[in-house]
Amino acid sequence: MSLISPSLIQQSPLPAGCVQCKNGRDLDFNFIFAYQPIVDLSTHSIYAHEALVRGPNGESAYSVLSQVTEANRYSFDQACRVRAIHGAAALGMKELLSINFLPNAVYRPEACIRTTFEAARLCNFPIEQIIFEVTEGEQILDRPHLVNIFREYRRFGFRTAIDDFGAGYAGLNLLADYQPDIIKIDMDLVRDIDTSKPKQAIVHGIIAMCAALNVRVLAEGIETPAERDFLRNAGIDLMQGYLFCKPALQAIGIVDPSSWGGG
Repeated sequence: MSLISPSLIQQSPLPAGCVQCKNGRDLDFNFIFAYQPIVDLSTHSIYAHEALVRGPNGESAYSVLSQVTEANRYSFDQACRVRAIHGAAALGMKELLSINFLPNAVYRPEACIRTTFEAARLCNFPIEQIIFEVTEGEQILDRPHLVNIFREYRRFGFRTAIDDFGAGYAGLNLLADYQPDIIKIDMDLVRDIDTSKPKQAIVHGIIAMCAALNVRVLAEGIETPAERDFLRNAGIDLMQGYLFCKPALQAIGIVDPSSWGGG
């Protein structure tokens, strides 16, 4: 359960900059979501769904993200949270929902989380089912601020994840400052890992490190049975990728039964 009452969050005064956060009503472009399953091989079940932004007719994420500017970043970030939750609730999603957020768009965690609480309340979507993830490729302007966001979100009752681990600006320094619930190994490390000794050594190191820190490891971008089998044998159960299911536009993805493999 959440450790912080949403009503207390609602009573907190807003910073001046938060007047720009209006659930996306002032955005001059539209977007929707596709949901991609995250599977748990140990139970042959769907663990979570990641909400992936798409254009109004299913256009690429880039077509949407390229319209995000410094002026509308705050509204866009808030709109993403609200629309992802509304969409998941409308689909009857029972598993965890993973939402990407823009750390440079958060003024103060307890203020900027208000619309998330309100959307979850209106949709009767438990906040304990929400994972907030940040991509390591996002250029972090203020790492202590991001660490504070993560800690506050965990205090509110949300789970946290670092996406694209091993690909971006933060790296081990962020992990030393904050240990999320989940680390998502970047797909470039996953690609053809069954034949790459250097990638195998790096991933084994990540797995050992996360085990010591009590952080769960997720491998994303799985496309082949060989990649799946190597990573499962290495000790990773959480996976995501086209081998299991492509992102489903405004729908719950269905995992191909043949993608589970043996074991």
